[in-house]
Amino acid sequence: MAVKLGSRVVPSLLVSDMRRTLEFYVEKLGFTQTGFYPIESDPEWTEVRRDDVAIHFYVDAPHSTRYAPACSGTLFFYPESVEALAAEWHGKVPFVWGPEVMDYGMREFGIRDPNGYYLAFTEPATEQSQARTRGTPQA
Repeated sequence: MAVKLGSRVVPSLLVSDMRRTLEFYVEKLGFTQTGFYPIESDPEWTEVRRDDVAIHFYVDAPHSTRYAPACSGTLFFYPESVEALAAEWHGKVPFVWGPEVMDYGMREFGIRDPNGYYLAFTEPATEQSQARTRGTPQA
């Protein structure tokens, strides 16, 4: 029998400007800084959390990694309500897409952080939300 992998993944992302990154995640998205090294006011590494979601950021690239922030994909989050979260962030951060119902049946919106990382917030679409928003950005 295979061992369970666990119930969470914590992205650890290279950033070009830690102060700007913390301002975005803490002041605009409502995360809290919960860990840091070596000092809180100017960390080389930090952890931010919101509810059960944690993300690590670091400024010095470890051996054998890129020296500039890069990600070829999107980080997907599954909030309690896409609509409520979009309303909370409306006017604080620009939306890259949505909220809208995607062709694959999910209602979502996406943002881009100061380092170029794409974050998508998604949930299964209801019949009502599909009829109301299919392919039509709302924010």
